[in-house]
Amino acid sequence: MRIVIQKVKETFVSVDGEIISSIKKGLLVLVGIENADTQEDINYLTKKLIQLRVFEDENGVMNLSVKDVDGEVLIVSQFTLQANTKKGNRPSYIRAARPDFSIPMYEKFVKAVEESLGKKVGTGKFGAMMDVALINDGPVTIIIDSKQKGF
Repeated sequence: MRIVIQKVKETFVSVDGEIISSIKKGLLVLVGIENADTQEDINYLTKKLIQLRVFEDENGVMNLSVKDVDGEVLIVSQFTLQANTKKGNRPSYIRAARPDFSIPMYEKFVKAVEESLGKKVGTGKFGAMMDVALINDGPVTIIIDSKQKGF
């Protein structure tokens, strides 16, 4: 599993021009799922996401987590995060999991984040063409890959 985390002042997801989910201060999380992912990957990324200290404390130092600042989270599935660009110019998505595997994994990840955060999180619409708009705060963008623990 690979996630891209963006600290935001606000973000929303729309489908066919209709906003389906929005948050204010918090984290926009794009998630790419591969066939080799397990509950262990979900657990690892949930813990990293919730404990990631990217919000400023009273001294202006990024020392607080999304939970510490009572922030919100919006999670959007994005299979293109599993793109392989080693050969040629057209990305290969062979590592990206098919919907029959990735939808339940995505739903488990959302539920795990909700349980750890202690509140509902926003979501995109799996498989839909979505527009994602955000005001990036910082900007702060972090990439975490559960297959590269320790880096």
